[in-house]
Amino acid sequence: MSTSKHMDRICMAAIAAALALTLLFMNGAGLGLVASGQAMGYESRLFTTDQVHRIDIVMNGWDTFIAACENEEYSACSVVIDGESYKNVGIRAKGNTSLSSVSAMGSRRYSFKLEFDRYEKGKSYYGLDKLCLNNLIQDNTMMKDYLVYQMMGGFGVEAPLCSFVYITVNGEDWGLYLAVEGVEDGFLRRNYGSDEGELYKPDSTGFGGGRGNGRGFRMEDVGLGLDGAGNSADSSDNGQNAPGVFPPGWKDGAERPDFAPGGQAPQPDGERQDALPPGNDAAQNDGMPQLPWESGARPGGMGSDDVKLQYIDGDPESYPNIFGNAKTDVSSADQQRLIGALKNLSSCTDLENTLEMERVLRYFVVHNFVCNGDSYTGSMVHNYYLHEKDGKLSMIPWDYNLAFGTFQGNSAASAVNASIDDPVDGGYDDRPMLAWIFSDGTYTEQYHALFRAFLEEWLDSGKLEQMIAATAELIRPYVEQDPGKFCTVEEFELGVSAATRFVTLRAQAVSRQLEGDAQAVDTGDLKLSDMGSMSSGMGRGGGPATDQETGDLPPDNRGTPPDGTGMGGANGQNLQRPGEEGFSPQGAGGAPESLETAPGGTGASAWVWLGVSVLVLAAGLVLAVKKKF
Repeated sequence: MSTSKHMDRICMAAIAAALALTLLFMNGAGLGLVASGQAMGYESRLFTTDQVHRIDIVMNGWDTFIAACENEEYSACSVVIDGESYKNVGIRAKGNTSLSSVSAMGSRRYSFKLEFDRYEKGKSYYGLDKLCLNNLIQDNTMMKDYLVYQMMGGFGVEAPLCSFVYITVNGEDWGLYLAVEGVEDGFLRRNYGSDEGELYKPDSTGFGGGRGNGRGFRMEDVGLGLDGAGNSADSSDNGQNAPGVFPPGWKDGAERPDFAPGGQAPQPDGERQDALPPGNDAAQNDGMPQLPWESGARPGGMGSDDVKLQYIDGDPESYPNIFGNAKTDVSSADQQRLIGALKNLSSCTDLENTLEMERVLRYFVVHNFVCNGDSYTGSMVHNYYLHEKDGKLSMIPWDYNLAFGTFQGNSAASAVNASIDDPVDGGYDDRPMLAWIFSDGTYTEQYHALFRAFLEEWLDSGKLEQMIAATAELIRPYVEQDPGKFCTVEEFELGVSAATRFVTLRAQAVSRQLEGDAQAVDTGDLKLSDMGSMSSGMGRGGGPATDQETGDLPPDNRGTPPDGTGMGGANGQNLQRPGEEGFSPQGAGGAPESLETAPGGTGASAWVWLGVSVLVLAAGLVLAVKKKF
């Protein structure tokens, strides 16, 4: 028998502490209690890359929702992810050029965003709050986005996870999409833990900025000479004014306040661009004439100064395209800390305490290898996330479906041989996040050393070429089955071949640059347009034409694999491919009896802490019993 007169109090305190810990950590996700570096449950489920995953969207009034997609308003739906069902999930269309292009071509195959916690606070898919479903428009390879995210993540950049998914809507095939981890709460917890820092998506409001991220965006406003469908803005030009050329009568800078510092873009050779510049032969540029400035003069770009990450002054209101697009709750102190970092960045002072230097260098190594003009280094200056933590800045990649030189109809030779040290048309002086690399020879050499390491790891080893081949093999049956794809199967195969040739030639060109060899690589008959471009897929795509109005989940959402055993676990390892017998959302597995009981929202760490709490509780009870007897 214990002789301690305080044993009763000790036992009761232990029991109370155990109960408190149990309650606290069962709700830890909602309270933001996530350990630094903690793996999220969704990583090993939806984002495994050795299979094509399955998402079934179930929704009343699908046709009505699709008809209003340009409004980017959320609606409620149910989703089944690899056999696990979730009710009351928010869904809306997403995108900039892709959104307007899909609408203009009369297609129904929009990109979507799923928001698990839109209507129920704290709800998630194993910790994932936002999921983007990219429709693979302007990408005949169906994998440009995927490949870049894999390279970024594999080379040490905080990049969103992604995997291929085959989508059905109310039981009907909708098509092959790329599922991409939303760069929001789940992403921040996965990469930075509870001390997550601040996140921004700088974007000029005139080019689809803001939380709507596409509302009001018009192809004809971006200065590429395209109409809302991505075609020539002047339908009467008999095809002479191809995409990438300003239409007759266009006056650069007119009524476009956000083009460049000072409010206007440079005017190419006068006020009108009625004809192609001398030597601008469309036949030499994959059938797509160069932009007017590509024959000589180079503008500084269309983006606002703050989106270029330039320091303007100490007033937060001078940075509307940054702070107006914050993804985290930002305080005045947060604003001033970021402005201070931008000041240091623009003046190239105290860079070691202003940048996550190696992370930024690694980002630009991969970014400059894949030649993505639809980005921070391009004319529109967007499609990136800015992360700030403790006054240090880093870049997070986003949207690479127009990578590999396919944004503005460049020739294969110009893209393959693009400079890794001067990747911005007009020069990088107005892009301080890039310019600092070349402000000091030490930084430049670090950048070059990392580029050599990247080439050795991804190109010299054959790793990237093997990934392209393996990915094509994985998704080929789904491409063939896809009813709404933006390219034919033949164009897909041609795109995969072109992508393989591009990365091989690009590696050769970059190696020559690193060795100081100015000789350009001969690209032969390579055509970048084979991989898809701004005008790819016009008139194609759509998805099922009817709405089944099911009203609830189909009777069964697991599918029937060849062996008839159901989904084969949470990862759906036994899901059959399109074309195989039984490929249907109405299989034999059986959906969960209640959607509310499906996993999601309670991470693995919560159950670990619950176990610890139970042990503490048990210990207290043992002590209590020991005292009594």
